[in-house]
Amino acid sequence: MRKIFTWSLIAAFGGFLFGLDTAVISGAEQTVQKLWNLSVFQHGFTVSVALIGTVVGAMLGGYPSDVLGRRKTLFWIAMIFLVASLGSALAVDWYTFLAFRFLGGLGVGCSSVTAPMYISEISPASHRGRLVAMFQFNVVLGILIAFVSNYLLRDAGPHAWRWMLGVQAIPSALFLVAVFYIPESPRWLIFRKGATAEANDILKRAGLSETAAGLQAAHVVPPAEQGASLFSRRYAYPVMLAVLMAFFNQVSGINAIIYYAPRIFEMTGMGSSAAFLSSAGTGLVNFIFTLVAINVIDRFGRRKLMLIGTVGLIVTLGIVARAFYMSDFGGFVVPFSLFLYIAFFAFSQGAVIWVFISEIFPNEMRARGQALGSFIHWFMASVIAFTFPYISQRLGGGNTFLLFTIMMVLQLGFVIWLMPETKGKTLEEDVVRH
Repeated sequence: MRKIFTWSLIAAFGGFLFGLDTAVISGAEQTVQKLWNLSVFQHGFTVSVALIGTVVGAMLGGYPSDVLGRRKTLFWIAMIFLVASLGSALAVDWYTFLAFRFLGGLGVGCSSVTAPMYISEISPASHRGRLVAMFQFNVVLGILIAFVSNYLLRDAGPHAWRWMLGVQAIPSALFLVAVFYIPESPRWLIFRKGATAEANDILKRAGLSETAAGLQAAHVVPPAEQGASLFSRRYAYPVMLAVLMAFFNQVSGINAIIYYAPRIFEMTGMGSSAAFLSSAGTGLVNFIFTLVAINVIDRFGRRKLMLIGTVGLIVTLGIVARAFYMSDFGGFVVPFSLFLYIAFFAFSQGAVIWVFISEIFPNEMRARGQALGSFIHWFMASVIAFTFPYISQRLGGGNTFLLFTIMMVLQLGFVIWLMPETKGKTLEEDVVRH
């Protein structure tokens, strides 16, 4: 297990860069808006352009993962992160900044497809939940480091925003080197390349009892369904599950809160410094409860975490909506409720989404299925990030958070009536038919 853990940790480091790239803009967005005198529309586009890149990267991420392999794709993801971080930090005008933020988004999108899939394919069923969830753990660690880094660099002069964006180059370079020390996914070698000898060698090095022949025997596609597309009847149920899981993940409002955390706290009357510090606090809570989820996901199962977390999200979002309706910002009602919201999200959706989507598709469709789920996730994230400044300005905080609350009520119905449990299932089992 030690080698599998090390390989998984290296692949999951793509999640760290994912989180860092996602959250670091929260410290720079207001300065960038003033620097280039951006309108509300331009400002929303600036914040969401990385998400647009992420949508494209997620949509296309399954292709290089299938053609080049999981390992080579991770290498190119690391290269993209490195170039994008340096380019956005050194941008001399708005258009250059947009181009490099878009490029960074491509890296995030591809990472959300390839890294969880790679980890799921090298992990034993008994530990797969916590190992794949390490990807999300690294995401929230990256978010936490971004918030802390932004707080520490906030007074670094007129170019503080450049330092905030540029720090990502260091972990990007480390990831680029570390990828050379992981093997290719044995399942990709078996089912895409037919390289059973190489796959057997990797399985043996990992200390797994599985063999290439055993995996091939366990995975049987009926002749009538061979060559079927992702949207054929055979895959209708996992496609629906992936789409709904990804959709609800984002209509919870999580990325609006992460991207605009300082602005949201300032809306409640906090000063700028306190708002930045509270933002760092949300990152710490996210980190802690993701760690808790990782340690119980294989014991409790994916569905139970989702049930507990969804109820918590409904309650906390409702409290925040009420505070905005009543203009009740005294004490710590909103910050405390948002901290609880982050805790429940981290414990449920945050930890479960990438694990669940990586488990519900059979081998021949895993890359395309993971890409579909990631695409829906990031498409919704880009829509929400792009529209949040406008919606919150036009509708007010109360209506905005009430909308998120209603979406979580619908998610509760999804978890209760549609979501299967995938705990302990092998990737060769057709889990959604059992």
